Amino acid sequence: MQTTRNFAVLINNASNTSSLIHNLLHQVSIEGFEELTPKKGALFSRKEIERFMDEEERHDLKILTHSTHQSLKSMSSGEQKRALLNHLMAQNTDFLVLVNPFDNLDVATQTYLKEEFCTIGTNKTLVQLVSRSEDILPITTDFFKLEGDTLVQYASKESFWEANQPNMVSFSGSIPPPLDPIPLDDLELVHFDGVSVSFDGRKVLDTIQWQVKQGEFWQLIGPNGSGKTTLLSMITGDSHKGYGEKLSLFGKRKGSGESVWDLKKKIGYYTPAMTDKFGGYHTLEHMVISGLHDSIGLYVLPTQTEKLLAREWLKVLNLYDKRDQLFRELSAGNKRLVMTARAMIKHPPLLILDEPTAGLDDAGAALFVALVNKIAQESHTTIIFVSHRTEAGLNPQFNYVLEMKPTGSVGKVVHHENQ
Repeated sequence: MQTTRNFAVLINNASNTSSLIHNLLHQVSIEGFEELTPKKGALFSRKEIERFMDEEERHDLKILTHSTHQSLKSMSSGEQKRALLNHLMAQNTDFLVLVNPFDNLDVATQTYLKEEFCTIGTNKTLVQLVSRSEDILPITTDFFKLEGDTLVQYASKESFWEANQPNMVSFSGSIPPPLDPIPLDDLELVHFDGVSVSFDGRKVLDTIQWQVKQGEFWQLIGPNGSGKTTLLSMITGDSHKGYGEKLSLFGKRKGSGESVWDLKKKIGYYTPAMTDKFGGYHTLEHMVISGLHDSIGLYVLPTQTEKLLAREWLKVLNLYDKRDQLFRELSAGNKRLVMTARAMIKHPPLLILDEPTAGLDDAGAALFVALVNKIAQESHTTIIFVSHRTEAGLNPQFNYVLEMKPTGSVGKVVHHENQ
């Protein structure tokens, strides 16, 4: 019978996690965590990895990587987290604070770490701070939720799960049509015909066969290092490796005279890292309009027609009343909605969403998935959705899955048609 107490704290994008972590690790008494006050804890988080990485790069202190010639920076996310866990387990600590331990990890690494934590949790207390309820470990005995600075404790596991059931989310209104529809010469948007790519003698993509047609919805999955990023960069034009290969985009052979900008006009693209580029004083209305000009922010005077179109999008997102608010002031979830509207305002033939729900809480992820479903249902845009998570609410009319193998080859292409 399990005797060790293990804690789970469900957090959201407004939670003051830094204060809670500080108090836990500095022996400040917290209601519900009194037994940890006199004990010594350690932190398992992405910020800790970045701290060790900084020490290694600035001062050549190889703490997590002392047993290997490999640098911490050159490791995958999974390798970095394993190295941190091994280091923490060698310390004389009574408990571990885990902050979103499964973010940005492929399924195999998530499974491995969950098993490790469940084993560790039999004799060492774990305090999990997680944005996604599905990440809570099955060995959890005590359940909390952090709302801003307020820590709420639940009387039982049952009461916690009952209070934190995911809500069904939907958007009203219809997606506005584009100002100028983008013509297509071919319904086949992407065609890899036995494409192989190597870097420094290491094969990253191995004879890829893949066809993407108008109106399809694809999920691209696969472990870290399986070539997903390389595959996408060949589509977006950000990699020169596509030249000379049997790769056709929008009906034309790669390298037959089209420019990178010709390609980008037909592709909407969003990954969370893009949000950091928009740190200026841009209103929501101008952010959406900037998608018409492929610019980071808006630096031309928008027309009245462009303003009306942006406002229609903001109405769909339920953000119309905030149209004059600064983008930088939005929550993480709403920022991603606006960035997706920016990518979709021209109704590009192809929309690529690269790990779009990474780092979001349950509510933010549900909101984003609802918008993606709406785009899939109300437009002819083909969607490629890249994610390590299987988002339960993702339910397009037609669903294709491209699964990559660690060797960089296509594992399988699965076609699901939802009735």
